[in-house]
Amino acid sequence: MKNLVFLTGAGMSAESGISTFRDSGGLWEQYKVEDVASIEGYWRNRQLVLDFYNQRRNELDKVKPNQGHIGVAELEKDFNVTVVTQNVDNLHEKAGSTHVVHLHGELTKACSERDPNDPRYIRELKPGEEIHIGDKAGDGSQLRPFIVWFGEAVPEIETAINYVEKADILVIIGTSLNVYPAAGLLHYAPESAEIYLIDPKPVDTHSFRNIHVIRKGASEGVKELMSILKA
Repeated sequence: MKNLVFLTGAGMSAESGISTFRDSGGLWEQYKVEDVASIEGYWRNRQLVLDFYNQRRNELDKVKPNQGHIGVAELEKDFNVTVVTQNVDNLHEKAGSTHVVHLHGELTKACSERDPNDPRYIRELKPGEEIHIGDKAGDGSQLRPFIVWFGEAVPEIETAINYVEKADILVIIGTSLNVYPAAGLLHYAPESAEIYLIDPKPVDTHSFRNIHVIRKGASEGVKELMSILKA
């Protein structure tokens, strides 16, 4: 089977009702990025950051995968599918995708603030569970969200590169291609790979070779993609 790799961003989950940061009415208008999505913001005000992600997690419990997520999962019947996502939600998994690489962490997990990437201290949070000041990781340090913030390394980027380098087909959904290092993944695709971009808005592909553009949202775009791939 061919290797089919998806690179998904905020637009993938927008139809499920998850607010995006950058769009009008999105989270950027309610919070400053440096306050809730940077390591400096965390050290400055742990309580604000913990409250912010507790709220995001509670919202996540109430939303469902959209048809785009479901379509991506269904393609596992005919392809070796890997999903590389910038999203911290678990909607790909809820839809049935079995191989998901989270570049920016996972909202449903907690980790040690001393060493966020030590697997010994990363744990799944129960539905409805919140992180509070004083909650400890296994190493005795404060528990924090398992999120990769601005100012932190992206530990899964090398894993993602390895899959993109082996892709026969690369599909980009709902990402502006402006957030690095994720945006740079496009350049690791083999010359022989077919590349598709699904987004209802214009996306600057930085004049990067021939990309098949599907100007639709995630659900309708994935539906069209499935028809193309099956043909």
